[in-house]
Amino acid sequence: MKPIEFKAVIQQNGEINAAFVEFPFSTEELFSKKGQVKIKATFDRTVEYRGSLVKMKSDCHILGLTQEVRKQLGKSFGDTVSVSLFEDKEERTVEITDDIATVFNENSEAKTLFEAMSYTHRKEYIRWIEEAKKPETREKRKIRMIEMILEGKKGI
Repeated sequence: MKPIEFKAVIQQNGEINAAFVEFPFSTEELFSKKGQVKIKATFDRTVEYRGSLVKMKSDCHILGLTQEVRKQLGKSFGDTVSVSLFEDKEERTVEITDDIATVFNENSEAKTLFEAMSYTHRKEYIRWIEEAKKPETREKRKIRMIEMILEGKKGI
């Protein structure tokens, strides 16, 4: 499958520190989809990313650029980035370490709610825990994650 390639200007989403690029093609023509399209992208031939083309009150689909991606690229709002992407048809799974699995096994309701969440929300929770530098912070975050899931919060 040949990737779709284009250049785009990194745009800021309102006043917040969130960025996106516009997808300059029709998702309906390319992917036979009007809604969300899961993709694998490479920015500037160096930074790989798994995400989605989404339509968010805009004329065209957009692709978000996380702060981490922008940091790796050394780019910000107003900069141009080259994008190479293709539809991602692989199942999206989040790797869960044994200590996090133990917390879920102790709370089956939270585990069921977590498993029903989107890949992105599951990934955010796990990344948040794994980014903790101190073991005690990791433990606090695992407890807080269970509380947040039970409160109905879909992500961090």
